[in-house]
Amino acid sequence: MSDKMAIILESGTTDKLMAASILTAGAAAMGKDVTVFLTFGGLMAFKKGYEQAPMVMPNEFKGMEDMLSQAMRAKNIPHWMKNFQDAKEVGNVHVYACSATLDMFDLKKDDLEPIVEDVVGVAYFMQQAEGAQTLFI
Repeated sequence: MSDKMAIILESGTTDKLMAASILTAGAAAMGKDVTVFLTFGGLMAFKKGYEQAPMVMPNEFKGMEDMLSQAMRAKNIPHWMKNFQDAKEVGNVHVYACSATLDMFDLKKDDLEPIVEDVVGVAYFMQQAEGAQTLFI
């Protein structure tokens, strides 16, 4: 089993953000090096202030946002951003923004949450992900 995990986070829906954040936290807690590459919807979710936005769910969960949001609050389930932040505190976790996506949406690194370390191209990500268990979310 690899001691590295790489996640390509393409989706900005809450269910996928939660999955990516929990996997990142779990891998970091197990001592794995984790690299998260944010692109398209995944990148847009890391824009400053997005953390306060209402829950966004895919079509199969449409209409359940309020119920799911209430259930998460009642069970004290941390926000996906908190999971990523906690993962960075306990492990070797790197979060990068895709340079092509950033350019396409006419964004700058300063538009993103501070948890995003840098803006990189796919070649850099692939170099970092070499030998890693890689997930596309």
